[in-house]
Amino acid sequence: MAAKTANVTARVQPEIKQKAEAILDQLGIPVSVLIDSLYRQIIMTNSIPYSFRIPALPTQDELSAEQFNQMMEKRLNQAKAGQGMDLNSAFARISESI
Repeated sequence: MAAKTANVTARVQPEIKQKAEAILDQLGIPVSVLIDSLYRQIIMTNSIPYSFRIPALPTQDELSAEQFNQMMEKRLNQAKAGQGMDLNSAFARISESI
């Protein structure tokens, strides 16, 4: 087995790092083992071993009238209760996650 002497450096948001490492700790997997296995999967598949895609949200055509009305009522109640966010904040949040 070859010696592991190469380093990988990546910048991530602190809260993302903390949450991911907590899960890895529960699983008993060191971060270095996870990165090594990811690199090996990239080599074996000649691709990224998972897909990057936007989750499909149901469209109005895919919902029954009752399901659509329930969804709209729920969102209206959230808006009335002040549980939403203004448009600028919503776009800022989307931009941060990209």
